[in-house]
Amino acid sequence: MLVTEFSTEVVEPPERFALWAESVGRLHDMRTHLRSTDQHDFRARIRGFDLGKVQVSFMSHPHLEITRTAKQVRQSDPEMFQVNYVLGSEGTVSLGGSDNWLRGGDLTLTDTSRPYQADIHAEAGRWSHVTVLCHRQFLPLPEKQLRQLLAVPIRGRSGMGGLLTRWLTDLSTHADEFTPADTATLAQVTLDLMSSVIAQHLDAESSLSPEARQNTLALQVKAFVEQHLADPAMTPRTIADAHHISLRSLQQLLAEDGTSPAAWIRHRRLERCRRDLANPVLGAKPVQAVAERWGFGNPAHFSRLFRATYGISPRDYRNLPHDTCANGQLPCAH
Repeated sequence: MLVTEFSTEVVEPPERFALWAESVGRLHDMRTHLRSTDQHDFRARIRGFDLGKVQVSFMSHPHLEITRTAKQVRQSDPEMFQVNYVLGSEGTVSLGGSDNWLRGGDLTLTDTSRPYQADIHAEAGRWSHVTVLCHRQFLPLPEKQLRQLLAVPIRGRSGMGGLLTRWLTDLSTHADEFTPADTATLAQVTLDLMSSVIAQHLDAESSLSPEARQNTLALQVKAFVEQHLADPAMTPRTIADAHHISLRSLQQLLAEDGTSPAAWIRHRRLERCRRDLANPVLGAKPVQAVAERWGFGNPAHFSRLFRATYGISPRDYRNLPHDTCANGQLPCAH
């Protein structure tokens, strides 16, 4: 996966705002007017991911006004949809005579073919927002319905919105673990989640392809498992019931990933235990307590599973040098 890092601090303060304007225009392939109360020393940075069908950019900047006029649309239009996830910032976005206030945790959709204006007030030193760009053809929803949602705030801290925003955060956190061979999969997951968030907000889930609905459901199931790993009562049946599907459907869903519901739960619990055992802050916590924290009530059973998975006992694993897994000296879970 191609990761691009950029900071305006590579040039002197008077040149920083011009460098930002030029770089963002090139990155997003469209013209805008930019203005800031911090133009005298515009400290900003970008961490971008090129996924082919999708471009994802984490941005950090101070106050910024963005205006895209009708003339600029006529001059240059990449015909893309843009989803912004607000992080350490707040502000307004205006489109078609409607002003909408955005706060941290909100998602909003804009269209490069429509003039708009945004006024963003961000916190210094934090990511202010995440921008996701994709061509219209890759967002399989009726354009007439999508226009109803332009610039409207969408909740991004729970439900499907929360699933999308957690995915974007994980994408940045684990970017160095991915290879170019993962790009197509990462792009498709991002598109499926975006489509599902928007479709749910429009009550248009029926417009999604069966593949998109299936991929989104699989991500919802895995997110549910992560949230309930500490509950020893979680079973494949409770997962199926929570998602209003049959146990057989759940089994078929995870079979596409070469696993079963019970095996996936076990794998994720073991991985949480492994991470806790490798954490020096938790060094005084008994191994049995770590196992119980993640749903393993039988110490002997946990020890056997751990050894079978990682080739070493939990206690011996805890005592390994910190860099053993990083150096590939032991087969560790991902």
